Amino acid sequence: MQYYLGVDIGTTSVKAVAFDATGKVLLKYAEENKTIHLKENYSEQNPENIFRDTVFCIEEIISRLKYNPQFISFSAAMHSLIAVDENGNALTNCILWSDNRASEIASTLHLKGLAKNIYQRSGVPVHAMSPLCKIIWLKENEKEIFNQTHKFIGIKEFIFYKLGKEFIVDSSIASATGLMNIRTQQWDEELLSIAGIDQSKLSTIVFVQHSIILNEIKYIIGASDGALANLAMDVLDENILAITIGTSAAARITIQQPSVDEQMRLFCYHLKENFFIKGGASNNGAIVLQWLKENYLKTNETITALLNAAETVSPGADGLIFLPYVYGERAPLWDSNAKEKFIGLKNKHDKSFIVRAAMEGVLYNLLLIKNILNQKNKISEIHAGGGFAENPFWVQMLADIFNLPVKIFDSNESSALGAVMLEIEIKTEPIKIYQPNKNNHQIYSKQFEKFKQLVAEKYFIL
Repeated sequence: MQYYLGVDIGTTSVKAVAFDATGKVLLKYAEENKTIHLKENYSEQNPENIFRDTVFCIEEIISRLKYNPQFISFSAAMHSLIAVDENGNALTNCILWSDNRASEIASTLHLKGLAKNIYQRSGVPVHAMSPLCKIIWLKENEKEIFNQTHKFIGIKEFIFYKLGKEFIVDSSIASATGLMNIRTQQWDEELLSIAGIDQSKLSTIVFVQHSIILNEIKYIIGASDGALANLAMDVLDENILAITIGTSAAARITIQQPSVDEQMRLFCYHLKENFFIKGGASNNGAIVLQWLKENYLKTNETITALLNAAETVSPGADGLIFLPYVYGERAPLWDSNAKEKFIGLKNKHDKSFIVRAAMEGVLYNLLLIKNILNQKNKISEIHAGGGFAENPFWVQMLADIFNLPVKIFDSNESSALGAVMLEIEIKTEPIKIYQPNKNNHQIYSKQFEKFKQLVAEKYFIL
């Protein structure tokens, strides 16, 4: 039987997933990634380890299924940066999207009045996550490395160079660097000038379907994880909202021409051909629950046990509100220094109230993003994915807070599946639909207005 292999290079793990022609998962294998925090605000990974794990995951699938896939297609997290020499050897670790060392660079670009032009040309909000800001940081703080660098690349480019000895980057990943013009899908000379580099320091931009042949297997370069999740979750209509919550969280629609937000609150990245994704990504998804468990509640209970406890609490958490900005925030605040805060905390609020308020807070922040999108696109339904989609309690909460039906699809391996769908047509169908509870929505609406006011008072964004 034929199968197709999707490889998802995420920040938490590298995952290889074998699909049949209907999109059913036949086999998957993952290797966990270790993140290194050398200093405060630093988040890095060893690129050689990521490459090794990627090859190992592919070989493990092929070994277990005992024959080669029809092709291998790749998904990867956005905004990573590695400085390499002319032989593709890493001069730095892989600097991740969550690395905040360039936050002062981003602030300076805003203060100099350059941020709006960068955003309008690239579709990428000016923030520490951006490779553009990271390159400037290296130029100002690691001059020796900057001067030795042959190319500034991302993790997928690193892997493809190791495989095919060619520096290439797909237009989807390139569109998230802050260096590509979102309309021409080519490197932008004005943006390169701001970063202090020229095109020779970057990979050649190729289509997301671009492929190389190695050992008689077709390797497709693929696209970014968020863009491919939209494809797999059948979010190709601008009135459908994709919500994914894993470690981080995101709200995205798909549009057919580039579009930016006047206040620079949303991103716009390339998906494929004439499709683009527009929306916002939050640093604070399910990782907030891990933070609560380890740092706030200091409990040995499992996340599942905490979720079960939260389910015993009524919607609205008895008025307790949580601003979920544990790890700073991207959309819609774009503030690396944003902080978490409980408002209305009382003695009677035990862990069950605290966890419920945190879950609601993560969704309220995504609702801020949805409401910004709704100013131009009238969203009528949600397609949900990521680890949280396996928890009916949290998904129902999403439907109730947004007051929209939520469709869940069979595979939570949406980025890997989307990578495969770049090459073959697979029709994905929802396996469950959650309808909003109107009574619960009324309670959440009142809480959300308080949440929105608290955010607006500090950030003036709404």
